[in-house]
Amino acid sequence: MPGFARRSNGHGKMRKLTPREAEEKFRNGLEEFNGGRFFEAHETWEEIWLPAPEPEKTFLQGIIQVAAAFHHYTQGNRSGAESLLAAGLKKLDRFPGNHRGVSLSALRDAARAWLAALAEGSDPGRAALPRIEPRAKR
Repeated sequence: MPGFARRSNGHGKMRKLTPREAEEKFRNGLEEFNGGRFFEAHETWEEIWLPAPEPEKTFLQGIIQVAAAFHHYTQGNRSGAESLLAAGLKKLDRFPGNHRGVSLSALRDAARAWLAALAEGSDPGRAALPRIEPRAKR
């Protein structure tokens, strides 16, 4: 994604991850996102996004864009946050409310609320930064 360096094996190529490693990276990214380390979450998820097949690639790109949006917000770039939230939501709207073990509907609701607030010139504040919660219980 533009503006973010990609990790490589030192030879310019991404190392292929096993399914177990990819799942561990996905979970690590969740922890980073929920800890407010949005840039790190972006970087971690990008490692599994690049080689992912569709539709997983689109899902991962959506959460990467949401993470990047909140990174931009924390850096004072509200317009960047707005555009990335919109782009991420467009991708995440393709998926069910519970996807990949997380409550995607809750993340989308939070991202929409942030997008609306930023668009009207409001600032929800760092205390209102969202978390990605486990899948809703039925």
